[in-house]
Amino acid sequence: MRGSRRKQLPRSDNSDVTDARALRLAVAQVNPTVGDIDGNTALVHDWIARAAQSSAQLVVFPELVIPGYPPEDLLLKPHFLEANARAVQEIAAGVHGPVVLVGYAEAEPAVSNALAVIADGAVQGVYRKNLLPNYGVFDERRYFDPGPGPALIDVAGVLVGLTVCEDIWFAGPPASLEALSGASLIVNPSASPYHAGKGHARERMVAERTAETGVAFALCNMVGGQDELVFDGHSVVVDSTGATVARAGQFEEELLVCDLELPGAAPAAVNAAEQAAARERAPIIASAAPPAPEGSTPRRLTQHLGREAEVYSALVLGLRDYARKNGFDRAVLALSGGIDSALVALVASDALGAEQLTCVVMPSPNSSAETQADAREIARNLRAQLIEVPIEAAMSVYAELLEGPFTDGLAGPGNAQATPLDHPSADAPDIAAENIQARIRGNLVMALSNRFGWLALTTGNKSELSVGYATLYGDMAGGLAVISDVPKTLVYELVEERNRREGRDLVPRSVLERAPSAELRPDQLDEDSLPPYDQLDRILEAYVEQDRGRDEIVADGLPAEVVDQVLALVDGAEYKRRQAAPGVKISPKAFGRDRRLPITNRFRG
Repeated sequence: MRGSRRKQLPRSDNSDVTDARALRLAVAQVNPTVGDIDGNTALVHDWIARAAQSSAQLVVFPELVIPGYPPEDLLLKPHFLEANARAVQEIAAGVHGPVVLVGYAEAEPAVSNALAVIADGAVQGVYRKNLLPNYGVFDERRYFDPGPGPALIDVAGVLVGLTVCEDIWFAGPPASLEALSGASLIVNPSASPYHAGKGHARERMVAERTAETGVAFALCNMVGGQDELVFDGHSVVVDSTGATVARAGQFEEELLVCDLELPGAAPAAVNAAEQAAARERAPIIASAAPPAPEGSTPRRLTQHLGREAEVYSALVLGLRDYARKNGFDRAVLALSGGIDSALVALVASDALGAEQLTCVVMPSPNSSAETQADAREIARNLRAQLIEVPIEAAMSVYAELLEGPFTDGLAGPGNAQATPLDHPSADAPDIAAENIQARIRGNLVMALSNRFGWLALTTGNKSELSVGYATLYGDMAGGLAVISDVPKTLVYELVEERNRREGRDLVPRSVLERAPSAELRPDQLDEDSLPPYDQLDRILEAYVEQDRGRDEIVADGLPAEVVDQVLALVDGAEYKRRQAAPGVKISPKAFGRDRRLPITNRFRG
């Protein structure tokens, strides 16, 4: 929970009220596309019709469902704001029966993250988000003005408080004032991005709000992928005791319908003067009496996914929507026979279908027979297209072309101070030659992407990207970095999870058991250049995700010289990460939108 705890308000249990009423709620957990106002409008129309078929009285859509989330600088375009406002009016004209809450960007009197209250063919009122997040991946203060305060609507005699996403992540107003004003249900349309474990944390947060206010909550979260972000759904309805009574699935669209028994009047325990004062700050902005539903509807309480299954599902959805929403129906990747490209191939096969995946095997003189055999077996197991392009001939051409410049460059002006670390020697690896191999492979994958319009996927993990153990314009070249937020140790766990789910080894055991190697020189191992990955990932989690300092990390029992090495590598690789493809966010702090550091930076530790 974020924010300070406030005084607990009197509970709204039925023994304290003069009336109790049934309300059928429909939470429309949908997948909009940023900027596709016509498509999102059609989506909302469709799901309103589905909710109407279930006799829902109140239908809740996610935050900013009409423009999509986050619309970013589209919000600076007046014609974009006008188009999204027209869409809300169009939707409203077709609504007869239920009360529908639709998120959009309001332009007047100021640009607001708004919630339209639609009933009887018109917009009956507008709620404007009060608390605007401006941390991590959020930039809402760049675009929006905060709303004036809380608001209520009357739905068939039940007072419902309105909030949007961040409004309930803190204790206190607007939710506390709405509860004090007589609300017995508070709804929360959200666009809450995913990271591992976020759904559990979000559900606990909602339960904490019920404990503080004594009223029921319904959170409708968006689902789908948008650039780096994944929205996991996991919408919930929590009753006034804090118990989750309905839960939608993760990473899929769903209409979650729930019958609630709610107080139709304020709790008798609430002081009338306090309530009157609260009501001045939380007015009723709309009232409607949708028809009472017939019969009852069973409650759905979907079980949580396990950690590995959850993260894997997020990667699949992130890739699927990135491809689908950007017009790609096929992907291509370099399949090396290593664990990282194996995981990307698994995710791509599940996201797009094996028939829409091309795996390119590009052996060099440094490639082992074992890894090449494993690469071919993975492609066969997935039933993906396999293309083989040996790169030895290209390596020879590069060597011939660069022989003169490399030799002449050592003797040229400006090299008098060169050290053995700057140039290869008998005892040092030829980094330039290694990177040329990676760049040849990157060029070949991009050539296939250009020729056939395929989405090129990069295969580097977060551990490598953190320390710069990747080649610009080589293995970093592509349109989406599928696992760039997945630490190396988690890569193994996700492959094991997918093998278990399949009931057989789609990825051979030899890939899981072999020591990691880039295979860019004979007998190369990752641990020649890096600490063991279990140690490296502990340091990276502390430094990158938790923003802890060097001395704190060393105090955890990690070797000082290793910590110093890793921190220097992370800081020195910032320029590479600026040029990396966008990646699917699955951690609390991913590179890119989440972590923004200067390239030119002399602060250490």
